[in-house]
Amino acid sequence: MTDERTRVLERVASAVPDAATLGRPVRVGVDGTDGAGKTTFADELAVVLRASGRAVLRASVDGFHHSREVRYRRGRTSPEGFFRDSYDLDALRTVLLDPLGPDHVGPRRVRTAVHDHTTDTDPGTPWHVVDDATVLVLDGIFLQRDELRSVWDLAVWLEVPFAQTYARMAVRDGCPPDPDDPANARYREGQRLYLAACAPAARADVVVDNSDLAAPRLLRAP
Repeated sequence: MTDERTRVLERVASAVPDAATLGRPVRVGVDGTDGAGKTTFADELAVVLRASGRAVLRASVDGFHHSREVRYRRGRTSPEGFFRDSYDLDALRTVLLDPLGPDHVGPRRVRTAVHDHTTDTDPGTPWHVVDDATVLVLDGIFLQRDELRSVWDLAVWLEVPFAQTYARMAVRDGCPPDPDDPANARYREGQRLYLAACAPAARADVVVDNSDLAAPRLLRAP
């Protein structure tokens, strides 16, 4: 990890609220378009937080996909279907986010995944109890949809242009590197629906330009 990246991650970690002050676990969402580098950034943020002595629970919205039947009910090429139907946000809130919130009473029992999209089944992820000092770091797309906006104690947005994200995904996933290729339409336009409807960069507490993975730039922080 470069010095520049370490400095940005440490600055973001310093913005994570104190669980003792909140009196409950902290919920951090690392948001961005596909290919923005969310999983790596969240993993590295977790490392920095743990190094400072904080307990961290890592999860991804990808553990909360809807079934294929629901994901593709508007058709396999539908951008609206990608935006609105990809994830089971009710399950995400019920089994992970809300038990960590201020209104929860009783043991904070959570699951970090309820659906494996590759097998289209429940992966059997166990329940476990989270203590009040824990920081949840959850990565994923669409994390600042209206249904989730109120849950984050810190929302991070990774800003990367589509030209860069699709170049990354071409290597990672084998998709066409041109964002405007028709094969990318469902995902590109679905994410544009999100950007237009939710303005996630404006909603986020922290904005990081993650275009250069070796030298990210902090654009906004508390």
